[in-house]
Amino acid sequence: MTYDLWYWDGIPGRGEFVRLALEAAGIAYRDRAREPGGDEALARDMKARDVHPPFAPPYLVTSEGMTIGQTANILLFLGERHGLAPQDPAGRLWVHQIQLTIADLVAEAHDVHHPIANSLYYEDQKKEAARRARHFREERIPKFMGWFERILVHEGLWLAGGDRWTYADLSLFQLIDGLRFAFPRRMATLAGQYPKVMRLHERVAALPELQAYLNSDRRLPYGDGIFRHYPELDAA
Repeated sequence: MTYDLWYWDGIPGRGEFVRLALEAAGIAYRDRAREPGGDEALARDMKARDVHPPFAPPYLVTSEGMTIGQTANILLFLGERHGLAPQDPAGRLWVHQIQLTIADLVAEAHDVHHPIANSLYYEDQKKEAARRARHFREERIPKFMGWFERILVHEGLWLAGGDRWTYADLSLFQLIDGLRFAFPRRMATLAGQYPKVMRLHERVAALPELQAYLNSDRRLPYGDGIFRHYPELDAA
């Protein structure tokens, strides 16, 4: 069984949360838009999907012909099918809840540099972005980080407890990694307040099953995606 993962080439974006799960679990997949002519193929493929069409990438196409869109929804599917989440309903929904909360913060991180409209360049909304960035740094990041820390205080090494990671742990790693890129000064200041979250980031980065991927050119660098580093938007 090989999945087709569709996401724009050139940036990690929301597709990276899905890639990490596929890579860590050793699940076969094709990163279709990273193949020659991929972005054009992605645009054509999206238009051709009349049954359950995705709103936007990422989306996953299964060997049975299912089209599954939305990052958290894709991970919910992979978690149940491939054992990347607890098997009991309460555990699966808890991990899904964590993933949805991660998605909330991912969206807020994006909106720091595009607070008015996605269709406008950052340079067209710099004044609003500076105001949004201060609120995000001082209020929103600590609020979310405190919640993740609270979970780990009760659950232990991993977000769902137990002795093995779930897809939510991989996603929290990616979230922290992206925030450290976009807001290095602020995240350095906050790191000591959330030691369990930061240790989880380190544990995921050290997972043997991720080393080949994390050290390859398949792990795309940050740039003009969700997590962007504008020095003027960062502060301790």
